[in-house]
Amino acid sequence: MINGERKIASPLRWGMVGGGRTGQVGYKHRTGALRDGTYRLLAGAFDLDAARGRDFGERIGVAPDRCYASYQDLIAGEADRVDGIEVVSIATPNFTHYEIATASLEAGLHVICEKPLFFTVAECEEIAALARRKDLIVGVTYGFTGHPLVRQMAAMVKKGMLGDIRLVDMAYTHGFNAGDDVGAPEAVRWRTNPRTAGPTFVLGDIGTHLFYLSEVVLPHLKIERLLCDRKAFIPSREPLEDHATVLMHYDNGARGRLWVSSVDAGNMGSQRYRFTGSRASLSWSDAHPDQLIYEVQGEPSRILCHGMPYLEQESLDVDRMGALHTEGLGDSWANIYLWIAEAIDAKKRGEEEFLKTHHYPGIAAGTEGVRWLENCVRSADAGAAWVTYG
Repeated sequence: MINGERKIASPLRWGMVGGGRTGQVGYKHRTGALRDGTYRLLAGAFDLDAARGRDFGERIGVAPDRCYASYQDLIAGEADRVDGIEVVSIATPNFTHYEIATASLEAGLHVICEKPLFFTVAECEEIAALARRKDLIVGVTYGFTGHPLVRQMAAMVKKGMLGDIRLVDMAYTHGFNAGDDVGAPEAVRWRTNPRTAGPTFVLGDIGTHLFYLSEVVLPHLKIERLLCDRKAFIPSREPLEDHATVLMHYDNGARGRLWVSSVDAGNMGSQRYRFTGSRASLSWSDAHPDQLIYEVQGEPSRILCHGMPYLEQESLDVDRMGALHTEGLGDSWANIYLWIAEAIDAKKRGEEEFLKTHHYPGIAAGTEGVRWLENCVRSADAGAAWVTYG
């Protein structure tokens, strides 16, 4: 169980690009990073509006002279300090990720970046090569996979408790974009513009969460073929999609279905997963993250609750609240940031053996997420055709 004892010797000196007052994800980053004493927020370029960013930074406890107007100023200003930051989180729109990550790595900073990581697999591979040359860590904030019962599902699959995996069914839908974008804030509008969002909207914005969680639970399954059907129900969002369905054929013969939508009117948003094998199934939703439904063929359904001693050790090790007490998204983000901190600390100490088996969402996970998106776009643009995954 995680109880607040420090996992690394001293906190990482941390800065942020983006995540200011008008951002949608900044507080999630800070909630996760600051939970366990593994990071100290010392600097930031929080906003494109320098005055607003400085005011915001001061109000969350950052020194005025370390609230910078741009990421370039942040990197330059911190480089001259003996107590300069050593890791930076990128919580900005998609089109800025590559340039900020490149500049940060070149300056010797570890990077934690929002998803989707970049626009292309080629960009991911360039960043991976740069990180290797600089001996630095790149983490990706797949913030939902820190829930303890996600680890429980992975452990049960690994032990063979489901049998041979046959069906993978996933959905992440909400209705917050069911209307048009007239008058919508910039935090919404940039996500529907190919120039700023990249080649997808909901596939990249929420679909990659589904894909990565399935990789965590089913690491042995690889996609062989894929079909993606996507549509913009709000025409002004074309050529990007606000709704998509993806069918997948896996290398063991399993079949997968994934549905993402931001026009599911009335739905307040949740992820839903069902993994079915030859013997049993698991169902989990982030709307009820403390409960996992385990159904063995021919037996009564069971509800497994987090923190209970009958769970696998992999789940108990990352539990924070204990049984009877609700764990939420902040706890999941805290686990993600903790795992990335442990990776950075190991890299600093040269503990490469630890990194070979340590679980955290890194550059490889981010790259595979972008690869999945590229295949989805290729299929959709070919008229929802089956494509060989590559």
